[in-house]
Amino acid sequence: MLALAACSDTASEADPLARAQAALARGDGITAEVELRGMLEAGTPPAEVAAYMGEAELAQGSLAEAREWLGGQKFSDATLAHGNHMLGRLEMAEGNLPEAGRAYDRSLNAGGDEPELWVDIGRLRYRGGEQAQAIEASQKAVDLGPENPQALRFRGQLVRDAKGMAAALPYYEQALELNPKDPELLADYAALLGELGRGRDMLKTIRLLTKVDPGNRRAYYLQAVLAARAHKYDLALTLLQRSGEVDREVPSAMLLSAIIDMERGNYASAAQMLDRLSTIQPDNRRVEPLLARALALGHNDKELVYRFEAAAQRPAASPYLQSLVARSLEAMGERERAAKLLVGAASPAQRQFAAIDSKTPLEVAAARSASGGSELLALIRSAIAARRNPAAVAAAQSFAERFPGSGDARALLADTRLASRQLAQSQKAFSEAADIRRSWPIAFKLATVMAAQGKTEDANSLLMDFMNGEPGNMEAMTVLSLRFAEAGMWSESAKFADLAFTHGGARDPVLLSLRAKAAFELGDLDLAVTLAEAAHDLQPMSLVAAKTLADAYRAANVDPALLAVAETKVRLLRAG
Repeated sequence: MLALAACSDTASEADPLARAQAALARGDGITAEVELRGMLEAGTPPAEVAAYMGEAELAQGSLAEAREWLGGQKFSDATLAHGNHMLGRLEMAEGNLPEAGRAYDRSLNAGGDEPELWVDIGRLRYRGGEQAQAIEASQKAVDLGPENPQALRFRGQLVRDAKGMAAALPYYEQALELNPKDPELLADYAALLGELGRGRDMLKTIRLLTKVDPGNRRAYYLQAVLAARAHKYDLALTLLQRSGEVDREVPSAMLLSAIIDMERGNYASAAQMLDRLSTIQPDNRRVEPLLARALALGHNDKELVYRFEAAAQRPAASPYLQSLVARSLEAMGERERAAKLLVGAASPAQRQFAAIDSKTPLEVAAARSASGGSELLALIRSAIAARRNPAAVAAAQSFAERFPGSGDARALLADTRLASRQLAQSQKAFSEAADIRRSWPIAFKLATVMAAQGKTEDANSLLMDFMNGEPGNMEAMTVLSLRFAEAGMWSESAKFADLAFTHGGARDPVLLSLRAKAAFELGDLDLAVTLAEAAHDLQPMSLVAAKTLADAYRAANVDPALLAVAETKVRLLRAG
């Protein structure tokens, strides 16, 4: 038996095609090409190796050369499925999605029912807006190859979007058990650990990544993230520059670069970077407040007012943005305009939802909508802004029917149902969207719609589940603290407020006032006074902060003069 095994190994080593396939399996396109060209020189027909030569060129990033081998579809019967699979990858790389789909169909028809093929089909569907179908493809890939690292990684990526990072972790861990030296898997796993707050495990994984792939760009980027979280901003900048990710305009790296610049006092540079990022990702909701902060810290008041005054006047504007714009208006001598925004910032009014402004008249948007895409989106926004809710629902329903697997289409339909106060239908559409991609805005809207129908416990469970999946999400912690406070569950409210403080919420006057109220209710009067004073110092014109301070002073039996001042301020704010 040993002799037979030795003969078998020798035969395998002598087989150039087996050596080429092994090289391709580890991503070594150069070695694979050398082996395959040797086969051609030895007289192997081109049709026998065309599929693998195309794969080797793809592995090297040589798309034109890959097209020479794959474009003619001259594959042998034995390689027909693999050849069309590789052709589909080439079409994907060049953005020819319909042609990629046809190539994958030919591969399936030729018997290529392999996990890697279903991974690529899933990626194609996701890029084409068929996100629900992509999820189905990822499950099919895992069913066919439960020990296939590519299938597990892709499934983990989609589970992360739909169920949170904690739920995705087992897929990455299983994939790494099977392929512990895969750089992409290691980088994804390290990033996931970081988002879950497991910094030490993240660092251990990054160190392994640098051993496996010493020049890996993402390893430098991930180390920069860790350094920035440890407030080592000079080191973070050095690592980020070595990664080259900013030069490649990777959005997450650009955001990190801006944050590092702000922490190092380079406000103008941070503003420039955030301005570039806002152009690349106009819907990134993190960019607007950071850009406004960078302009404010750099005393660029005119630019701040020019860019953000209109946004600060919207009903759903954040108090933070309103305060920044108001301070810049004060610096410019525009005290009346500033006062209006400061009153809005201090108001306890709810700012949960507001229609997105549209500059396109409804009639114009309707005429353009036949072309679909962004024009249809403009029609829906215009209809909501014009309070033509039936027209908005009809347009969104049409969009959802055209793209039944799109989570974005389901979320848009849910928004229009919500604007029409069709709460049950809105909940259904938001739930369908969340099953595909459960972002924080969707989770928050879904929980709000559920609570509006009296399903408070379900809403809180949803938020708790979301936070368990994304344990660093400060917004989820804040909303949970507010909801438990409304229910009079002060211990739970305090717990989530304290969590929010540790994740960046320590300067939120609303959260500070809420935590002060919880401390008051739980009998910790010293803490209540301390937190109420901090909230009042941050937002002295806030009625909520002033009332919380007066209540805390009264309960703690402080100097009567201090209490009198606080009570007088509450009366004046109520009157004004």
